[in-house]
Amino acid sequence: MINYINTLNWGSIALAFIIYFVLGALWFTTIFKKSYEEALGKVGQLPDRPKPIFVIGPAICTFIITFATAILINVLDISSLFSTIEFASVVGIGYLVANTVNIAINPNIPNPLHYSFITGSYHLLGIYIISFVLVYMR
Repeated sequence: MINYINTLNWGSIALAFIIYFVLGALWFTTIFKKSYEEALGKVGQLPDRPKPIFVIGPAICTFIITFATAILINVLDISSLFSTIEFASVVGIGYLVANTVNIAINPNIPNPLHYSFITGSYHLLGIYIISFVLVYMR
């Protein structure tokens, strides 16, 4: 699979990453801010200006997800609308949503299902978007 790195469209990876990252920023700080705070049991307690780790960490993770997705799309030769939907569904539900739920089920998350819904739906939407970008800019 590493052999495919030379065939990747880095412009599509950059665009997909930016979209996914900006979506996350809007999702958690604007669109679902209050609901996210409730899921964490921290209503009104999250800082307006988060520490750098809370920006840089998600950026790195989002880039890694985007990069790995680009490799898989190339290796699996995904090229049609149907196969893109199928791929994003398997990866989104099978890995991103399932892992989000697994992380949420711990004593530090007071509302794990609420958290899972907010965060899992962000990742599911994100993987659909980046998959479409990566496939159609291949």
